[in-house]
Amino acid sequence: MLGIGSAVCATGAVMALAVAVVGLWALPVFSLPLLLTQLSFRRYAAVRDTYRQTIASLARSTEIAGYTPAGHARRVAALCQAVGRDLGLSEPDLTVLEYAALMHDIGQLSLVDPVPAGATATLPAEEQRRIALLGGAVVRQTGVSPQVAAVVERQADPCREQPLSARIVRAVNAYEEKTRAGGPGGPLQALEELRLGTAGDYAPEVVEALARVLSRDCLTLPSAG
Repeated sequence: MLGIGSAVCATGAVMALAVAVVGLWALPVFSLPLLLTQLSFRRYAAVRDTYRQTIASLARSTEIAGYTPAGHARRVAALCQAVGRDLGLSEPDLTVLEYAALMHDIGQLSLVDPVPAGATATLPAEEQRRIALLGGAVVRQTGVSPQVAAVVERQADPCREQPLSARIVRAVNAYEEKTRAGGPGGPLQALEELRLGTAGDYAPEVVEALARVLSRDCLTLPSAG
């Protein structure tokens, strides 16, 4: 927006100078490119909204099929974004993180028997990686950014080998699952279990960022239903 605003102001100044030189003919000559730019941005906004709606629909497919609880993907995505901001991710990286978090469970559609409550964090590591790879393959077929697919694929890799976005999705998903299963003391108990798992399963910096976000914003991810 800063770049667009600067360009509009500069164009306005040039138009004023041009009117003084060539008269009112300068107005339509200089206004036409601005109108075309506005139409282009509106088209881009429409495409972006459609893209987001497509991803949201894909994210809901696991809920509709009964593989994950209602609202699970949206809760994970919202908390992932908050943690990502705390860790200083850029806006483009936050967008990739949001999309990956929304579709992090899509690999479960390949399972014959659903995981109870969709809680993949309790599965053996090899099964988690298999589901993650299948999910990444589905994301790639939808035409979504390869960066999003890569995060989905690597969410179950060994922690030290994961990119930051995949570490965030892994920790936040586990937190949400543990919170949902933990009853009234779920949030605190879930966070403590994640801290105990920082020796190998979860990135310490991500868990501490999650703790800061929960403390600062009083986010405790209500259980579905």
